[in-house]
Amino acid sequence: MADDKDQDKLAEEWAAALMNDDEAAPAAGAAPAAGAEKGSDDALADEWAKALATQEEDDVKKEKEQSFLRTQTHEPVFPDMTAEHKSQRQNPGTKRDLDFILDIPLEVSAELGRTKLLINELLQLGQGSVVELNKLAGEPLEIFVNGKLVARGEAVVINEKFGIRLTDIISPIERVKQLA
Repeated sequence: MADDKDQDKLAEEWAAALMNDDEAAPAAGAAPAAGAEKGSDDALADEWAKALATQEEDDVKKEKEQSFLRTQTHEPVFPDMTAEHKSQRQNPGTKRDLDFILDIPLEVSAELGRTKLLINELLQLGQGSVVELNKLAGEPLEIFVNGKLVARGEAVVINEKFGIRLTDIISPIERVKQLA
């Protein structure tokens, strides 16, 4: 708000200075050019006034919006989980209800290998072209869940479809190391 008052004050001072210049111009003997300058100065002052009015309207709208948003928000209410946590610690055999996570979709992908190509090399590929990968024949495929390595395996064909037989599950310690 202090900025608005400062801007208004500056605009008034500027307009007053322009008016003083306009009044001084006829006394100096400038005949037709003074009228043209006065018209352009008035137009410029009008543009400034419009810009300041628009900015003030925007500030008022923002303030109203902020006050509306303040009335719409409320403090979050968190349930007290300490009793449930203590009961689970006392009875380690108690099974936690994790059924809610069973329907979460995950993206599972298998990676045969990788390579880097220049755009020129990529454009020259055609049917029958061979792309060399960074893996050797017989090395296990890598299985990723949501982009994180979770297992390794070998490719198999079942009913004319590709599949993967898991040969190695990544240990929890290794999975935690991947997160860092």
